[in-house]
Amino acid sequence: MGKTCVEVDRAYIAGLIDADGAIMAIIEPHREKKFRFRVRIEIKVTQKRKEALVFLPKLLGCGTIRANRTTYDWITRDQQQVLRVLSLISPYSRSKQQQIKIATKIIRTPIGVREDLLRVARLADALSRFNVRSKNRRKNYAAMIQASVSPND
Repeated sequence: MGKTCVEVDRAYIAGLIDADGAIMAIIEPHREKKFRFRVRIEIKVTQKRKEALVFLPKLLGCGTIRANRTTYDWITRDQQQVLRVLSLISPYSRSKQQQIKIATKIIRTPIGVREDLLRVARLADALSRFNVRSKNRRKNYAAMIQASVSPND
């Protein structure tokens, strides 16, 4: 991607994510993980017209476009790709700087002990507070994990 994603493209993508995107944390049950949960960051951009998004997977080399009832979403969930996209847009983002910092910290935090998972869950809760649509249906991830993970783990 480095050759094709010039500065003007990175600035445009940052503006698109600032205006019509979301940076979200998802904590979901996962049997193969030590504490039975995994934490993922997702970047999503929503547009009315699919044509407004088709350049993103080509330019960034990641993500997929999905149709909703009346809109289209470009979504990327691969954690290394998310981290790469966040680092590309960080210098140009104006309104999502705090979200980029929290999301980056979540991805870079290794989860070795229960306290690490709880710390990441608290960061996920903090990140979800920025997303307007998440406010009413937001889960308290830290409480959810605390209730289901034994302190002896």
